[in-house]
Amino acid sequence: MLRLVSEEIDNYSIDHTSKLPDYLNELIEITKKTSESYQMISGPIEGSLLQMLVWATNAKRVLELGLFTGFSAQMMAEALPEDGELISCDIDPDTTQLAQEFFKKSSNGHKIRVELGPALETLETLDGVFDVIFIDADKEPYVEYYEAALPLLAPHGIMAIDNVLWSGRVLDDAEQNPLQRFNEHILKDTRVKHVLLPVRDGIMLVRWGK
Repeated sequence: MLRLVSEEIDNYSIDHTSKLPDYLNELIEITKKTSESYQMISGPIEGSLLQMLVWATNAKRVLELGLFTGFSAQMMAEALPEDGELISCDIDPDTTQLAQEFFKKSSNGHKIRVELGPALETLETLDGVFDVIFIDADKEPYVEYYEAALPLLAPHGIMAIDNVLWSGRVLDDAEQNPLQRFNEHILKDTRVKHVLLPVRDGIMLVRWGK
């Protein structure tokens, strides 16, 4: 992954960000030991940013596409009120099982509901709107995920889409990759306002425009 900031600055930022609870540090370590794709975990900076978005919007409902081992879901659930709900979609039963084991270690795990199956199919079954939507799933259908999820975004809501810089590959001159196509799609979408933040691997924030 292309580093957008130096390792020293990254570590400094982590050191000056609110500390994680012990069980989430444990989750990070277990994910590193058990998954070859451990870098998919959001990490403390991005996780804290997502948590801030939930707090800032006074969210009661959150939708996540891409649970992995549950780090980002746990971070966002912590910011939800006691009667809040987070629905997370994933297709991997193994990583989902690990995530659910760690839900039991948290006082907020009961707020999280996992939907195991293709996300686009799950989205068709959901009712109501969501205050925060986080997309961090397989990259090829990002545009399809976005279009299916946008009607579920509350009028005051925020959508966050991860990995939009794709390790710097969005700068390649070769044929467009999925993230280039996605970013161009957002750029041309007159329904919304958006900002691309160079945080970790890039995160796009989207809200309804006026």
